[in-house]
Amino acid sequence: MHNGNNIKALRARIIEASPNLCSAESSDKWWLLGTSGCHLCEIAEQLMVRFQSVQPITYENVDIADFDEALMMEFATTIPVILTPSKRLNYPFSVMDLQQLLAHN
Repeated sequence: MHNGNNIKALRARIIEASPNLCSAESSDKWWLLGTSGCHLCEIAEQLMVRFQSVQPITYENVDIADFDEALMMEFATTIPVILTPSKRLNYPFSVMDLQQLLAHN
């Protein structure tokens, strides 16, 4: 796991690349980074939806295709990735992993 400061810096870079994430609501949300046509991203989203039905989290889909090339390449081989305000979780993950992420966030 990366430490919180790295995550804050990473989230700041992503906000720069996707200004729509700049809103106050977005800053507390979990972000599910992926892109269209990514099969694993679809699986990850189904997991998030299942998890959301039992936990009061909000998340936002973030398409890495909107990023500049350097940032996109940083995630190209790791998506889907969940970024909470303080943690990063690379795929593969399960509902149990999401539960732990929530507990330690």
